[in-house]
Amino acid sequence: MSERATIARHAGTVLAGQLAVMAFGVTDTIVAGRHSAAALAALSIGSAIYVSIYVALMGALQALLPVWAEQRGAGEREGIGRTVRQALYLCAIACAMGIVVLVSPGAILRWTQVPEALRTVVGSYLGVLALALPPALLFRIYSTLNQALGRPQLVTWLQVGSLLVKIPLSIWFTFGGAGLPAQGAVGCAWATLVVNYALLVVAAWLLNTQPLYTPLELWRRLEKPDWAQIGRFAQLGVPAGLAILVEVTSFTLMALFIARQGNIAAAAHQIASNLTAVLYMVPLSLSIATSARVSFWRGSGDESRARAAAWMGFRLSAGISIALAAMLFIAKGHIAPFYTSSDQVAWLTASLLVWVSIYHVADALQTVCVFVLRCYRITLAPLVVYCVLLWGGGLTGGYLLAYEGALGWEALRSPSAFWGASAAALITTAMVFVTMLARALRPGQPLPPPAQ
Repeated sequence: MSERATIARHAGTVLAGQLAVMAFGVTDTIVAGRHSAAALAALSIGSAIYVSIYVALMGALQALLPVWAEQRGAGEREGIGRTVRQALYLCAIACAMGIVVLVSPGAILRWTQVPEALRTVVGSYLGVLALALPPALLFRIYSTLNQALGRPQLVTWLQVGSLLVKIPLSIWFTFGGAGLPAQGAVGCAWATLVVNYALLVVAAWLLNTQPLYTPLELWRRLEKPDWAQIGRFAQLGVPAGLAILVEVTSFTLMALFIARQGNIAAAAHQIASNLTAVLYMVPLSLSIATSARVSFWRGSGDESRARAAAWMGFRLSAGISIALAAMLFIAKGHIAPFYTSSDQVAWLTASLLVWVSIYHVADALQTVCVFVLRCYRITLAPLVVYCVLLWGGGLTGGYLLAYEGALGWEALRSPSAFWGASAAALITTAMVFVTMLARALRPGQPLPPPAQ
């Protein structure tokens, strides 16, 4: 099978599962939107905070994919089991950090000036999701392990199946029925909690019963923390997690700043950001598949095939993202009414989807670049770029355009100010990362050793 076919098949399988997970968010957005504009606004703010935390912590664990893929390439099956068990200590630290933030969001809500009327609901929503965080991160380890093994199928089936549970639970908990009172946006969080624990239980059963995992000897007694190994994990995962935190917060903090513009603006932004996140699953899946192949060939000692896999993934991501952005731009007027019954929200959403189209292409290019750069231990430079461009240019620039006025314009007080500034910042980020990737993959360039 050709490298293109291998990456495409792996990415397609991952994409099916990722879209199922993203359908969780789509379901919650539609359900909350049908419940009330206030519920949708609370969901927008609460999910922005949760996603920022979860994705950053998830990124630190996802960054371990090169370790396991390279061990697979080198034939070190038992070594994978040992490093997976050590990764559980890193996961425990991540869970503790995330829970502390989720149960005490008051400072964040005050800093971003979220309306007082929404703070209680948002706090309750995040309190439930704090309980849902540990199983979510443990399942991420299981998912990353399968991706590194080149066998993401089991994860995909679980994620697709869980959607069939999530949809009715979100509707039931949100609107009430059968003796259960309506809980609004908080009901969506309870549905997520139930699904996350169900996924973890099934994943544990599979790890203990499927022949695929037998050579890894995962169920040996848990060793004491190997702080040298955990330190190497941290060197790879912490910059990656912080970079993702910057990337995601530059995106999700928009929801908190836009909230002061009223429920219509917050609801329109929530729909636009939800579509952006769904589209992002395509380059994310391609990036995961590409980095798995690059790391596999690096572990096997074949650097030329690793470089070829990297460029193949880049070309696939670029072509597909342009096609998706064009379709979104053309259909923008028909997509918005599907999410909301409000004409005002639908009109504002359609205008934002123009920016979403541009944003997506840049997002796709920078994502595949940063995933491949991690395979070569390049993690600190992308973090600096994200801080300067996404926080400095995108988020700060959008705030100035929206509320302070900039470049000779009056304050726009519109979500478009944030989306336009963020799109420009992401385009610049993509250009920088493409340059960094070309330099890292240049034949004859000194290469760091594979991750340990």
